[in-house]
Amino acid sequence: MSAYTPASEVILRHSEEFETRHVLFAGDLQDDLPSQLLTASRKVHTQQYHHWQNLHPRMGDDASFSLVADTRMVSGCDTLVYYWPKNKPEAQFQLQNLLSLLPVGSDIFIIGENRSGVRSAEAMLAPWAAVTKIDSARRCGLYHGRLEKQPEFDADRFINHYQSNGLTITTLPGVFSRDGLDAGSALLLSTLSAHTKGKVLDVGCGAGVLSVTLAKHSPKARLWLTDVNAAALAASKLTLAANDVEGEVFASNVFSDVTGRFDMIISNPPFHEGLQTSLDAANALIRGAARHLNTGGELRIVANAFLPYPQVLDETFGNHEVLAQTGRFRVYRSVYGRGSRAK
Repeated sequence: MSAYTPASEVILRHSEEFETRHVLFAGDLQDDLPSQLLTASRKVHTQQYHHWQNLHPRMGDDASFSLVADTRMVSGCDTLVYYWPKNKPEAQFQLQNLLSLLPVGSDIFIIGENRSGVRSAEAMLAPWAAVTKIDSARRCGLYHGRLEKQPEFDADRFINHYQSNGLTITTLPGVFSRDGLDAGSALLLSTLSAHTKGKVLDVGCGAGVLSVTLAKHSPKARLWLTDVNAAALAASKLTLAANDVEGEVFASNVFSDVTGRFDMIISNPPFHEGLQTSLDAANALIRGAARHLNTGGELRIVANAFLPYPQVLDETFGNHEVLAQTGRFRVYRSVYGRGSRAK
């Protein structure tokens, strides 16, 4: 990436501060500043596969992707630069994990957009570090403190469960619809047939609710689940296990790690990257689906009604239909190889 986010631009204002430090970058990283900033040494931990894909070619094994950081990843670091995410529970999870591994006395820098709630960093970290704001620019706040006490961290304490259609859904901080089934996914589920067969790919699987519900109604379907978020992948594996459903769960940036063709691709695609509106993932999903569908196979997605997906579906498949809609959402279906236009 060539452009830096506003948060990284604020970090650059303090670049001399990091020249002699051994820095661990973590949180909502959305550019390649960690590979460019002059430091004594630097490592990155991210829960986002597409961010890891961007940084790994430049940083090798110093860039890691996983749900939680471990001692090896943090070893040798004396400074944390943490990019605040839009989700407060996600920040709590990640910071407790990272601070439980860093040595007492480590410096902590937290940067985030004001609208993301970064102001709550002071209260959140109060039990372990006195953090205060040291800069404000580009509608971001930069906070600094020193680790005084390592927190205890147990990832299992952050696991949440809810029931959906008689199924147990397991979620973690940072996973879409962590506290209950969202209206868009519910609408998509209402359109699924009880006799679905063949290979089904769930792109952006989140907590796995689409896949386990489909499996309940259509036990002959074979499931593959992908997401960029390590927390979503972990949650989906737990959801499958809780409901005795088999499926392959793996990291992929849309289709980056997907091989083969499928009879159905289902998705409730995101339209945000961090706090910013972005249709890139959904457009990549629609345009790439044709290369991963068998003839007669279908793409079925749910989206906010105002988003401009019908045009992209028609350009890619030559057809689309609306299976269900509310005031907020529409469920679209396009069939590969049909060629006719249906609305």
